[in-house]
Amino acid sequence: MYGDNPIRQPLSGDGLTLNIQSIFATLQGEGPYVGWPAIFIRLGGCNLACSFCDTEFESFQPLKLGDILDTVRRLTTSNQRLIVITGGEPFLQPIEPLCTRLLEAGFKVQIETNGTLYRELPDAVDIVCSPKNTGKGYFPIRPDLLARVNAFKFLISAQNTDYSMIGEVGQGQRVPVYVQPMDEYDAEKNRANLQHATDLAMEHGYRLCLQLHKIAGIE
Repeated sequence: MYGDNPIRQPLSGDGLTLNIQSIFATLQGEGPYVGWPAIFIRLGGCNLACSFCDTEFESFQPLKLGDILDTVRRLTTSNQRLIVITGGEPFLQPIEPLCTRLLEAGFKVQIETNGTLYRELPDAVDIVCSPKNTGKGYFPIRPDLLARVNAFKFLISAQNTDYSMIGEVGQGQRVPVYVQPMDEYDAEKNRANLQHATDLAMEHGYRLCLQLHKIAGIE
């Protein structure tokens, strides 16, 4: 949305209807499950407006939980047991019933969040946190979320000083850290971002993360 989206507040409710941008089959292109066949459930709305965000999440439609699960089942093959709940910002909406129903159906569930919101989710849900910078440092990660994070993914830019280094958000040594070159839609900048992310990974022991779906030309 490149920062043009409205900043939305967290929603209450029973989670039996959610604002859905899209549901689609693809490969997980980022983070700990990179390369896995997956079903993505992209939720609408976000509580931040990042200038580099390239994702459309504001043409969402309300969808009942049963219809969401029916769509997932229709898209699922024997090779697709990973569900990625993304956005927008997934914790903006009451996703607890969706996560529970997916786990009960035998799926592995992963969420990607910016780290500023939290809801109590089943322990089996994997949470990848991609912290965002305010311009005065990274948003602090909520303590209740920090205890649940399975991995951090930091966007890296060689030119944007807000994203040129890894911020300390409480990750310590226990949580794996992935560094992902920021896609700035400029070939020269992207080459510099890749080199900078590679250097950081080599120097600090981070894990280099490329956007596999863009390399493969899929959604």
